[in-house]
Parts: sequence; C-alpha cells; structure tokens
Amino acid sequence: MTEDIFEKEKIGLTPEEGFDLVGIDYFADSDNQLYLVEHFEMYQDALNAKKERKNSEDYFILYRGAGGEYLCR
Repeated sequence: MTEDIFEKEKIGLTPEEGFDLVGIDYFADSDNQLYLVEHFEMYQDALNAKKERKNSEDYFILYRGAGGEYLCR
C-alpha cells in the first residue's frame, strides 16, 4: 500500500473526538486496508484494548491533537 493511500485512510478514520482503535487487513484491497475496531472516549481504554489484541502491532490508535492535527500511536 502506498503511503499516500495509507495516510488518506488514516485521516478518514480519525474521529473528531475521542480515540479510535483501528486494525490493518493485509489481505484487503490496497486502498481499503484499515478498519475501525472500536471507538473510545479515553486514550487509556483504547491503549488497553490494543494491548489485549493477539497481534497488537497490527492495530493502532487514531485521534486528533489539540491543534486539530491527525495523530497515530
């Protein structure tokens, strides 16, 4: 998947408020590999949910920063 498509998907999945746990589907089309797992109000809850996943490196947390920037952990 190219970086531009990946960034576009991340921006589209980033919530206005709260934190989204997002997974990567390596077998999906190259422009549709990210999917929403669950939305959380608190970062710690999203982080705990990520840690509970079997392959936690296949998941990341999307959220907006104080300046409206798109952030990913």
